[in-house]
Amino acid sequence: MSVTVGQVARLAGVTVRTLHHYDEIGLLSPSERSQAGYRRYTDADLERLQQVLFYRELGFGLEEIAAILDDPGSDAMTHLRRQHELLMVRIDRLRDMAEAIEVAMEARTLNITLTPEERFEVFGDFRPEQYDEEVERRWGGSSRYAESRRRVASHTKVDWLRLRAEAEGITEDLVAAMKAGLPAAGEAVMDLAERHRAHISRWFYDCTPDIHRCLGELYVTDARFTATIDAAAEGLAAYLRDAIDANADRHATGRSAS
Repeated sequence: MSVTVGQVARLAGVTVRTLHHYDEIGLLSPSERSQAGYRRYTDADLERLQQVLFYRELGFGLEEIAAILDDPGSDAMTHLRRQHELLMVRIDRLRDMAEAIEVAMEARTLNITLTPEERFEVFGDFRPEQYDEEVERRWGGSSRYAESRRRVASHTKVDWLRLRAEAEGITEDLVAAMKAGLPAAGEAVMDLAERHRAHISRWFYDCTPDIHRCLGELYVTDARFTATIDAAAEGLAAYLRDAIDANADRHATGRSAS
C-alpha cells in the first residue's frame, strides 16, 4: 500500500515542494511510481521521512541527516535511541531557558534591577522572587505588601549583599542552637527569632509579632518554604516556627528582650 505526495504532505505537515526537494537531493525518494509517473510513498518511505523530520527538528542539516540515515551500521532502533537521547538533552536545555525567562519576568514584576552578574553574586541559585505570586495572593491588597515592594525596589546591590549576609548569620545561629539542643522556647532561641523578625522589618516591612507568627506557620505548612529553610538543617523550619511562636507569646506578656 502506498500514498501520494499530497497525502504525505498532509500527514507529515510539510509542503509538497519540500518532499520534491528531498527527492531531488536523494534524501527521501519514493519507492514507487503510479502508471502516470506520480510519486507514491510506501510505509518504509514514511518511516524514513519520520526520521528525517526528527533530525530536522533537532537541528541537523540535510546532508548530516542523509549521512546518518544511510549509515549501514545503523538501524531503526539505533536512530530512535539516538533521537531520544538528543531530545532529552534538548528538553533539559529548553527547561533551563524557560526557567531563566521566568526569572527575568518575575524580577521585572518585583522590580529587582540588578544585572545578571550582580543577581548571581547576591542570590546564587536562590530566587527570592519565586514566592512573589504567593505573597501577592495572600497579602497583595495590604499596606505592608506595598511597603515591601517599595523597599525592595530601592535596594541596591550593596543592600542585597548586606541583607543576605544578615540572613545567613541568623540562619547559622539558629542551626547552631538547634544542634546544641537549645529549646526553641528558651530565651536564647527566642532572641534569635526576634533577630529574624527585626531583619524582616528592617529590609521589607514592619513585621509585628502576630505577622511573624503567621509567617512561622507558613514556614511549616508550605512545602516550598519548608524545603528552603530545611536546606540549612533538617527540621529547622519547625524549630524556627516554634521559636517565633514563643517570641510572639513573650511580646504579648511584655517580656520581650530589649
